[in-house]
Amino acid sequence: MLNRRNLLKAAAGAGAVGLFPWGRVMASPSGNVAVLGDAATSAPFAHAMPMPPVLRPSSSTAAADTYHLRMAESSLEVVRGLRSTVRTYGGSLPGPTIHAVRGRTAVVHQTNGLAVDTAVHLHGGHVRSQDDGLPMDTIAPGATRTYTYPNQQRAALLWYHDHAHHLEAENVHMGLHGQYRITDEHELSLPLPKGRYDVPLVIRDARVEADGTFVYTRPSDCPHLLVNGKERPYFKVAARKYRLRVLSACVNRYLSLRFADGAEFTQIGGDGGLLDAPVTRTSMTVMGGERVDIVVDFSRYPVGSAVVLENTLAGSGERTEVLRFDIDRTAEDRSSVPGRLSVLPPVPRADVEREFVLRTYPQMTINDQLYDPARVDVRTTLGSSEIWTVKNVEPPVARPDFHVWHSFHTHLVNFRVLDRNGRGPGPDDAGLKDTVTLAPGDTVRLAMTWSGYTGSYLYHCHQLGHSSGGQMGRIDIVAP
Repeated sequence: MLNRRNLLKAAAGAGAVGLFPWGRVMASPSGNVAVLGDAATSAPFAHAMPMPPVLRPSSSTAAADTYHLRMAESSLEVVRGLRSTVRTYGGSLPGPTIHAVRGRTAVVHQTNGLAVDTAVHLHGGHVRSQDDGLPMDTIAPGATRTYTYPNQQRAALLWYHDHAHHLEAENVHMGLHGQYRITDEHELSLPLPKGRYDVPLVIRDARVEADGTFVYTRPSDCPHLLVNGKERPYFKVAARKYRLRVLSACVNRYLSLRFADGAEFTQIGGDGGLLDAPVTRTSMTVMGGERVDIVVDFSRYPVGSAVVLENTLAGSGERTEVLRFDIDRTAEDRSSVPGRLSVLPPVPRADVEREFVLRTYPQMTINDQLYDPARVDVRTTLGSSEIWTVKNVEPPVARPDFHVWHSFHTHLVNFRVLDRNGRGPGPDDAGLKDTVTLAPGDTVRLAMTWSGYTGSYLYHCHQLGHSSGGQMGRIDIVAP
């Protein structure tokens, strides 16, 4: 039975009781202690949804672009009328978007202006081990670290976020996350919506106290949903097609997103870029780290009307609204969604098969082991293909049940979902993935090929409270 005592035992066993705070007191892994008061009340749709700023290169050559970012605390208006202190890249929540081009290297100098250690991971990036933002490769307060991203992979929406061990959940929740887009000639050649009609939606939960304090705590105590850093905003759109790039930056929560009127939308991509063909959907379930690339045709609505994106898995006492789209004008639309979007690489055939069992309690483990950065859990050969069977062995419990869900993430490579619970992959598992959701009792089989670089990398649960507690493993890729 999953109860207060078991979860406290789990967190204590993992060395971070603050990962699953209970009652009205929250102790974070960084040592900060907050007593929860009353959550801020807010009327939905009080904010216009902003666009995250785009980070411009500080210099460029024929082959590379160089960027500078500084992590620091910033005072921002997240809930209307309140100022909240959050941890930011470049002073914004989410951090500024980096627009990269396939074949052009990006060099990013990250300076830590915070009072805690940080490490920057490019989630979905195919990068060298020393640039991967491993949990022990931290940036001390006041220090700078340079990350080099070769951008030799296909067009995709990635994101960068903190990965300092025992601090990653708190740091990401407090604001250390931003989008990183790679584009290529093929993507640009497609007649998809572009420019102002290609819109990022960074969705995440939060808790803002009545006095504006931004608090890291358990997801069931986080009633506020933010889109691009504002609580349940509205967004004015034209009566035409839009490309919406959805990123779940939630730390410990899953979301099920749909339009309140049940309208269909078209999925064109996921974690690893464009699908081979579009898929018509009416809802999608996402956990932290997953990206879903969709096209929505707002021409079905008359000018002057509105439609709400909602979360049908909102917790008890939470509002279901996420974002309201206000259709306020007409616009020419020459965009379309082609029947063939891309050519996916063939599904790998396994040289090796492995099994991974995820548990929440009595400790947050993979195969009954806590993360040890000195221990090699998997050793594999560059170029080898593997099938991994990943199991969430926790039994279902009453909602809110966020802590017994898992999401499994591999660094360095994408994978293909072969099946889920013995059946073929559904729409949530389509295309190239790097993060996959597992509800209690789920088993998924994943196929991947270890390519690109040798060195040490990670696999872990992307419920970041779980990885903070030790639900990670080390994989070393060696030369053949």
